[in-house]
Amino acid sequence: MKELYPLFGIVTVLNTPFTADDKLDIEGLRKHVRYALQAGVAGFLVPAMASEVYKLSTDERLMLLDIVLEEVNGKVPVIGGAGETDLSKAENLLRLYIDRGCRHVLFQIPYTSDDSFYYHFMRLAELQPDVIMLQDWDASGYGLADDLICRLFEEVKAFRCLKVETVPAGVKYSRILKMTGGKLNVSGGWAVSQMIEGLARGVHAFMPTAMHFSYTEIYRQYAAGNHAAAEKLFLEILPVLAFANQHLDISIHFFKRLLHQQGLYATQAVRKPILDFDPVHSALADKLIEKVIALEKKLGTPVHNNSAADVNIL
Repeated sequence: MKELYPLFGIVTVLNTPFTADDKLDIEGLRKHVRYALQAGVAGFLVPAMASEVYKLSTDERLMLLDIVLEEVNGKVPVIGGAGETDLSKAENLLRLYIDRGCRHVLFQIPYTSDDSFYYHFMRLAELQPDVIMLQDWDASGYGLADDLICRLFEEVKAFRCLKVETVPAGVKYSRILKMTGGKLNVSGGWAVSQMIEGLARGVHAFMPTAMHFSYTEIYRQYAAGNHAAAEKLFLEILPVLAFANQHLDISIHFFKRLLHQQGLYATQAVRKPILDFDPVHSALADKLIEKVIALEKKLGTPVHNNSAADVNIL
């Protein structure tokens, strides 16, 4: 029987920072990784859906991954998002990740049937990454069948983690944990707005974007048995989640805006196609961002200046 993969806490899904001329903001990414490490995150996932992954070239994906691996330097796991709808492209990308030393990877596989999904998964698994995290994404339904997840878990040694992003997520957390004897590491992603429920159900990790000090403190308080304190802090960020989680594109806009106002990213630029973020969105977002910055400052977070000299502050 597999041992439970040791991934507990907050795993940051990194937004991709862009410069004003639509290049990767390398210094911003470095500052963000250091900032998250200072907050005590348990790992990083990059690039993934919140990273606008399908708008990135292969070279950009590799550059992001290289920078994060360099900054983390083995302190916590770095999970390389190997999402590609085309199997041959996914295989090529996974080879490139493994060749550069990233052996913890996320599989994001398009679903058409259990058989096709199984085939795609097994083809990628043949490349022998050390740890596979599987993304179970379904914005409007229950996602992958429990039996399919359990079959893959039983047959593939490297399959150690499941990122559940379904509607609803709670009952699926409990079912999968029970069916795998608690040995499949289960993370909550998009359903972080149900973080307290996830903690109550025994979810091992959560994979949100930004607000690192708030999330890590909620997790620490709950893990220490201080459930009331965790719930109180969670209620402080819940209005942010209610706003940002109305759509993935709105979330990307919002958190890049936050990261820019925190002084980590040089711009709040996003890549098209993406939903508009209009003046009403902006006004509401800025009120919420003001509250987030105040909360994170209270929890011990410095707010930085956007300057090239600021890159080594963390």
